[in-house]
Amino acid sequence: MLKKLILSTLICFYANASTLKIDDKISTFSLVNQFDKIHTITSEISTIIVTFQRETSNLVNDFLSSKQSDFLDKNNTIFINNISCNPSIIVKMFTIPKMRDYKYDILLIYDENNKKFIEKENKITVYFIKNGFVKDIKFLSSIYELEGVFK
Repeated sequence: MLKKLILSTLICFYANASTLKIDDKISTFSLVNQFDKIHTITSEISTIIVTFQRETSNLVNDFLSSKQSDFLDKNNTIFINNISCNPSIIVKMFTIPKMRDYKYDILLIYDENNKKFIEKENKITVYFIKNGFVKDIKFLSSIYELEGVFK
């Protein structure tokens, strides 16, 4: 009986954990940053930048490193890096220590089952939010395209 209850709870949880699409409402969720501080994301946010590969993460980091430390806050933007595909020993020994050198928050996805954001290989996924709803999704491949998002 207990197994059935746990299984049905998990199925309901994963059924409701769908990928964000255009016109979806942003629900409140929390992620930790590179300093293990929990950040709660609400519908107040206007842009979400998501990366899945090291190369795209490096592009975003190059872009953000050239900006003021409060650039993300001023633009109601968050940067999320999905590091779930990396081996945990690599993440702990190399990835996280390197991220701690950045002057801005990088929110992290550790769970490989987290499919909230759309992934396209070698692309930066950018969600545009208005009044708590996803209004557009773009897939970028350069710093120049990312710069254009904020003009």
